[in-house]
Amino acid sequence: MAGHSKWHNIQARKSVQDAKKSKFFTKVTKELMLAARAGGADTALNVRLKSAIAAAKAVNLPKDKIEQAIKKGTGELAGENLEEVLYEGYGPGGVAILVEAATDNRNRTVAEVRHLLSKGGGAMGESGCVSWMFSQKGVFAFPKTFTEDQLMEVGLEHGADEIMDEGEVWEVYCAVADFEPLRAAFEAAGMVSEDAEIAMVPANVVSLDLENGQKFLRLVDMLEDNEDVQKVHSNADLPDEMLG
Repeated sequence: MAGHSKWHNIQARKSVQDAKKSKFFTKVTKELMLAARAGGADTALNVRLKSAIAAAKAVNLPKDKIEQAIKKGTGELAGENLEEVLYEGYGPGGVAILVEAATDNRNRTVAEVRHLLSKGGGAMGESGCVSWMFSQKGVFAFPKTFTEDQLMEVGLEHGADEIMDEGEVWEVYCAVADFEPLRAAFEAAGMVSEDAEIAMVPANVVSLDLENGQKFLRLVDMLEDNEDVQKVHSNADLPDEMLG
């Protein structure tokens, strides 16, 4: 794997994300419903739901709303008929973009995503055009207060595949099935990550200059502002001058 630099990109967008936190209520609610529908309400058996609950708590979604969304997902309560769809395309500088969406109207959503990609200097692609570049993995970011040896001692025993030095943090990668056991093992050892999620990780990244990096962030912000868009993944690597 060649320098995913996920943390690098997150830091450049952190202030924007924080300002928009309330807008994520709809997205985390949809993910709770979809996760519960796909794998049931038992978090011991449903890794996706456990991660969705953690994400909902991170944006302070009330407990009753979390429980209500899960019940809608399992069919205990009536809920909207959502479909999961994946759109693929390209952004500024030729970066690959994957857009995960949850919609009750595919025609509306595909038209809106195509419009936003075009408006943001990108283009919609055919199914399969860029998804082959990505694989789903668990990703943890740990501060440098921990050493690589400390992370390896716990990680290698509980499913970690790779530990990478990303400057400010260590990034630890694992298979999706090992994500929750590995998180539990790190926490039991007193090693709490700064960021942990199941992500689409690119095999290689495309480094962007300042101009294309700024265009790319504007495009991602537009996509994430769309109520049907759940997550945006890319193989973009933003330049150092966009940090801070």
